[in-house]
Amino acid sequence: MNNFFKLCCTLLVILANVFGLKGQDTTSRQLPVRAFAIAAPSPNELDRFVQFIDEELAPRKVNVLILRVEYGYEYESHPELRADDPLTKGEVKQLVKVCRENGIQIIPQVNLLGHQSWHGDLGKLLEVYPEFDETPHVQLPENYEWPNEDGLYCKSYCPLHPDVHAVVFDLVDEICDAFEAEAFHAGMDEVFYIGDDQCPRCSGRDKAKLFADEVWRIRNHLADSGRELWIWGDRLLDGKITGLGMWEASMNNTHRAIDMIPKDVVIGDWHYERPDQSAVYFAMKGLRVLTCNWRKPKVSAQQVEDMYRFRDSATEEMKPNFYGMMQTVWSSAGGFMEGFYANKPDQEGGNETAWHTFRVMFDRVNELEGQTNP
Repeated sequence: MNNFFKLCCTLLVILANVFGLKGQDTTSRQLPVRAFAIAAPSPNELDRFVQFIDEELAPRKVNVLILRVEYGYEYESHPELRADDPLTKGEVKQLVKVCRENGIQIIPQVNLLGHQSWHGDLGKLLEVYPEFDETPHVQLPENYEWPNEDGLYCKSYCPLHPDVHAVVFDLVDEICDAFEAEAFHAGMDEVFYIGDDQCPRCSGRDKAKLFADEVWRIRNHLADSGRELWIWGDRLLDGKITGLGMWEASMNNTHRAIDMIPKDVVIGDWHYERPDQSAVYFAMKGLRVLTCNWRKPKVSAQQVEDMYRFRDSATEEMKPNFYGMMQTVWSSAGGFMEGFYANKPDQEGGNETAWHTFRVMFDRVNELEGQTNP
């Protein structure tokens, strides 16, 4: 009997190791962060979005909500930077209230450094303060096309302009105060214009150091108020060596900044077409990393399984760096909710939509943690 018992125990250990469980219980497998990132709702979408938080995010145990606010807030420090139809402070407090009631940390986002234009339109910052433009010699076309001879995707502000941070940090402080936020998301993805040869301040400088220095500036400013910095991770990956290219990684040599930035920055590692496993790279660099998906349910399900596998097989020192999963949505809040509640198919009649992926992702997370979705 004793030998039979020992044999059974040995087989259980082998099976646990084969399936990556290593004897961990359900509680120890829970992801620290289960995040959802989307554009902040417009005022006329607010009530429905509050309901969506209460009835869809909370039951799925989402615990972080990243809202791309940008200039859609009634800023008092710089009213000249308000977009049309901005959220008021009172409307923001409705979002704060429903998130607090449901144990959800809310993180506002304003794109810093890059994404200061879109196609033929300037963003509010460079529209009002054109002197902050890293590439004023690049004119926005009337009819935008990619590729183009200027290499124009989105404009950037010049990180070495002496006046830019006084403005953007006013916005950061105000929006963080309004959302009662403990963290801020600065974007910083897809920065194609940095250290431009024609910039009188940045020309000839190391692009990786320019990027890293800007991360440090933002991080240090937030740290003064006890807040932490979140950014996207694509500029910290080498697009050539990895084969990831210029969108999901860097082809302008900013990737070396990964060894120059502070280790308390949280990284959003986004891959939307394939479940690339660069989260391991970020974690090995000592950074907390979230794997981010969008609209491909099969890719998302694999990314979820990979994140649990990373955590299950990690050393105790590395495990906290595998921080969790983030669903990203690149449409308006209203557009997402319309698709979600109507369960709309994609343009080909399939299920490659952000709302279907949302369901698949959190279903898989909760299956792996032994919980039940609504």
